[in-house]
Amino acid sequence: MPYEAGQRLPGERASRLGHLDVIKSPLVKKFCESFEQTDSAASPPPSQWEPIIAAGKPLPLVFAVDGSLQVIEQQAPPHKAIAFVKTALFKVDRPALASIDSNMPHPYALRDLLSDAAIYHATVFPMRHISVPGMTVYDAIRHGIFESVKEERLEGEPLETLKWLAYEKWDQNEKSLPPFQCPHCAAEDATLPYNSETGECPGCHEELLLTDMLGFHLEMAQEAAPDSIASVYMMIHETLLLFTGVRHFWENKREMLSDCLFLKDGPLAIRAQYSKLVAPIRRFLQAAREEGIDVHIVGQEKSGAFYDHLSLIGPSAPAGHIFVPGHNYIREHIQHRPAAGAPYGKDTNYGAKVFVKINDRHQAVLNIPTGEYKSDPTATDLIGTPRIFSTLPMLLSSRYEGALFPIELANNIASLSTYPSAKVLAMFAEAHT
Repeated sequence: MPYEAGQRLPGERASRLGHLDVIKSPLVKKFCESFEQTDSAASPPPSQWEPIIAAGKPLPLVFAVDGSLQVIEQQAPPHKAIAFVKTALFKVDRPALASIDSNMPHPYALRDLLSDAAIYHATVFPMRHISVPGMTVYDAIRHGIFESVKEERLEGEPLETLKWLAYEKWDQNEKSLPPFQCPHCAAEDATLPYNSETGECPGCHEELLLTDMLGFHLEMAQEAAPDSIASVYMMIHETLLLFTGVRHFWENKREMLSDCLFLKDGPLAIRAQYSKLVAPIRRFLQAAREEGIDVHIVGQEKSGAFYDHLSLIGPSAPAGHIFVPGHNYIREHIQHRPAAGAPYGKDTNYGAKVFVKINDRHQAVLNIPTGEYKSDPTATDLIGTPRIFSTLPMLLSSRYEGALFPIELANNIASLSTYPSAKVLAMFAEAHT
């Protein structure tokens, strides 16, 4: 590796002739020739694509959740950093959505549609070298996460949803939290009694917060935190907003829950130590299904390995079909990893991957829950697909590739775009640090 440029001296330049000896190798020449060929990638056999089964009435109520974040870092040492996070839940009935031109929506029509149909959440976290009186950055972020989830403007609803999921309150059996690592003494037996928001560690007797069970503190130092803390918080809060809608129907109008479609921007997955919520979510969805209530949830991936793979196999796929890849297909063709290891998504995903080609112009990577984990799910394992696929054609947008209009609108509400929002946030941060 060459030396980087410093404040006094220029950087080292790499040799422009160093590759000549390498390309003399016959094997390297074969690699280069193969690289230049434009063969199409291998596609799944036609038998693995199944016709879309769209049956039943389209779902009349649509909810969409999205989030965005900006980490603002000062250019000069000590490179102070602060993170802004925003999430939004958008609700609209499908007939009202149908009245909007999905190709060129009128700004006033969007204004009227969004005025009473969205709730949003915004918060800020000190990431690095920010002085918080009486607190380290570690404790400031811990308490900031708890207070943000408990936000009064949303009447603490996301925190109630976290309790509903973590304690599995739909089950009517009072359960304590599974043990987690104490953020103070690192003991592995920290827990909270049923329905508690705070408590104390049985070992060191320091205060525990319900949000500590998620494990944010496991990747923070005392005076600095990685940017991933903000991105994971955004993803967790999106999930809590989504299930806040599910919880309200379950507790108040359970008979209407099966008439709702819940859309999430991004995969239905929670990774690493934060995946503690995955098992309760799966158990709830399975319990609801066994009770005869299909909870229609769809996540859409707009980038990443699965999206890139669809761009390879989509052109040869038949329109009006879906392909549900199993563990071995994902491992071999998308992850490109050996057979060793746990089945894909076993501990982290509450939705199965689904490649969908709705028509010749619209294709997408969707995530649809199965309830219990399935390493090789089939179309019949997916919860509520007949009504989901009856509804999706009415939600298509032609403004972006594979876009769903409700997710597009939710993104408009939640967006903290690079420009001009980041510029404004940077000015705000500099004025208050």
